[in-house]
Amino acid sequence: MSNGSTYGGGDHGGGTHGGGTHGGGTHRSGARSAAKPGARSAAKPGARSAAKSVANRTKPVRLAPADVLGLGLLGIRTRKARAALSALGISIGIATMIIVMGIPASSQQALMERLSALGTNMLQATADSGQNPPVVFPPESPDMVARIGPVTIASAVANTNTNVARSDKVDPDNDTGLAVLAGKLNLLQAINGKVQSGRFLDAATEKFPTTVLGSKAASRLGITTLPPGGPGPQVYIDNHWFTVIGILAPVPLAPDIDQSVLVGWDAAKSQLGFNGNPTVIYVQSQESQIEAVRAVMPATIYPQAPGLVQVSRPSDALAAKRDTQTAFSALFLGLAGVALLVGGIGVANTMVISVLERRKEIGLRRALGANRGQIRGQFLTESVALSGLGGIAGTAIGALATFAYTTSQGWPLVIPVQVLLGGIGGAVVVGVVAGVYPSIRASRLTPTEALAST
Repeated sequence: MSNGSTYGGGDHGGGTHGGGTHGGGTHRSGARSAAKPGARSAAKPGARSAAKSVANRTKPVRLAPADVLGLGLLGIRTRKARAALSALGISIGIATMIIVMGIPASSQQALMERLSALGTNMLQATADSGQNPPVVFPPESPDMVARIGPVTIASAVANTNTNVARSDKVDPDNDTGLAVLAGKLNLLQAINGKVQSGRFLDAATEKFPTTVLGSKAASRLGITTLPPGGPGPQVYIDNHWFTVIGILAPVPLAPDIDQSVLVGWDAAKSQLGFNGNPTVIYVQSQESQIEAVRAVMPATIYPQAPGLVQVSRPSDALAAKRDTQTAFSALFLGLAGVALLVGGIGVANTMVISVLERRKEIGLRRALGANRGQIRGQFLTESVALSGLGGIAGTAIGALATFAYTTSQGWPLVIPVQVLLGGIGGAVVVGVVAGVYPSIRASRLTPTEALAST
């Protein structure tokens, strides 16, 4: 019993051992099954972290816009003289563009204000100068024109065909280039003229040898001012002395008056042999009816041959002068564009030279991990910054020059905002175009090529 028990115990023990062995096998198997997933779960995050670390080390650092701008400005600061000379070409082009756009705009504004003050309802009638014998207006023609309904005032002057001199010692055949005109008393109202010194002809003085000088005539005769309250200077007209009683201010709508010596209608008849036939008739009418009056004036003045009467609008002459200035402005604008193109070529040349000189810097940056896009961005930013600074300087110079000129002319300063913004924007565009090739050339350099060439 005991042996059987012992054997049985042995078997049991063996079974127990076997069970232990089986249990051990089960334990090892469980350990493997438990260890493998754990190992995988523990190994995979570590591998991912290592892979991410390697990827992060090989991924290029993205530069902030401020860093790119700083790199671009660094190239300008380290070569100040060259940058200034390159930007000078851009500045000249932009300044010229601002000037040729600002001055005409200011001139146009001044012209519009001038026409608004002077009025555009004035007409001037003259005879066709190409006729032989010359066309002679009837003496009553100014009064006939005044009867046209929309006409508010009609006046006239007549050339007496005599010479004027400052002294009777002057050779009568010496032409001073000044016309002696007989003028109606309402002439100033018709031409919007003003007396600068003294007074104009009136009913009391027009019958006597008195005269009023136009602004240029007074300057040419050496009479710029009149003594207050005293007798005025005298001029010699066709063997007669005439006392100067007034000097006119410039007359924009009737510039011929500026170079004339005006005498009374009656005095011209009695002193100078004037026949009473007017040579120029000035008319003001209602603004809305100006073209209708213009159409009927020739037949009213010279019924027998209306086609020989030329009616003009002095304000149109001022507008034509403005158109001529605009044509010249277009020419100068083209020249400014050429100057800007030359400036852009100068910037491109500077950037190409900069790339050649900085190959070592480019190679070092590439070796440290900078990619081609970053190199392109650096040099393109430098080109744009260089042109932009030139554009800002040119805009400021152009605005100051325009201000100085318009102030000297007495014009209002008018520089459209779009012109100022366009000047700076144009410079930036030039910088982009000029920097494309140098930046691409710089980005194509490999680190080994760049460092080996130094």
